[in-house]
Amino acid sequence: MTFAWYAHLKNLNNRHWFIAVLVSWGIAFFEYLVQVPANRMGYAGSFSLAQLKITQEVITLVVFVPFAVFYMGTGLNWNYLWAGCCLAGAVFFIFR
Repeated sequence: MTFAWYAHLKNLNNRHWFIAVLVSWGIAFFEYLVQVPANRMGYAGSFSLAQLKITQEVITLVVFVPFAVFYMGTGLNWNYLWAGCCLAGAVFFIFR
């Protein structure tokens, strides 16, 4: 989803916003084909709804930081570390 949500800012910035929407939806569609069944299996198994959401947020940050730094060319800053610490706390509290 990170690529679908943010890559258009770099790759399609000279195109009409609607083109970026269609490309992003096309990319997101394939992720949803995996994400929705995985959430159903996890929820039916041993994870609560809150645990699924926190897990998704952790995965998002783990993917977003390298994407932002290496693909988008943004600088690495302390805010990523602090956000990671907050998510580590969220993981601790939601899984205990």
